[in-house]
Amino acid sequence: MKIRFAVIAITLVLFAGVAKGDASKAAVCVACHGTDGNSVNPIWPTLAGQGAEYTVQQLNAFKTKKRNNAIMWPFASNLTEEDMWDLAIYYSKQKISISPSETATSEDAMKLYRGGDQERLIPACTACHGPNGAGNGPAKYPSLRGQHAAYTELQLRAYREGSRKHPMMQAIAQKLSDEDIKVLSSYISALH
Repeated sequence: MKIRFAVIAITLVLFAGVAKGDASKAAVCVACHGTDGNSVNPIWPTLAGQGAEYTVQQLNAFKTKKRNNAIMWPFASNLTEEDMWDLAIYYSKQKISISPSETATSEDAMKLYRGGDQERLIPACTACHGPNGAGNGPAKYPSLRGQHAAYTELQLRAYREGSRKHPMMQAIAQKLSDEDIKVLSSYISALH
């Protein structure tokens, strides 16, 4: 574990000095993720405000097909490590647009996000994603706030079904009902 964090720290130092957040490299991303990283399509993720470390991790996952996505692979497959950091830093500096949600005030979703569910052994989402959904960049836990509810719902279902891999998220999602996923996704989208 110590070696992994040392590699991450060295990578951050190396690319933080090289990558500056080049907006010109994001031109191809605009069609799906918006001019400022705020996607207008509810099934595509918003990249604005996302932690750079997480974005680089995901781009690498698309490039190596660890995260299998027919749309993203062709774009990610040609990116260098520096390109990934430039894109990630650029998007991390963009202001996220957060829209109100119909079920954003759901008491059940708030309890699940903030306190989990001890009976079902579901940890609180805040443990990794923070009280306002901003995530934890260095730990590569993504920012969730401002994501479209439909996108978050798709991702939670993908974890539950096993088509998206992350041991902790798969274990949690398998314990969530369809209704849990729906109200939680909506609640998360409107976090500030």
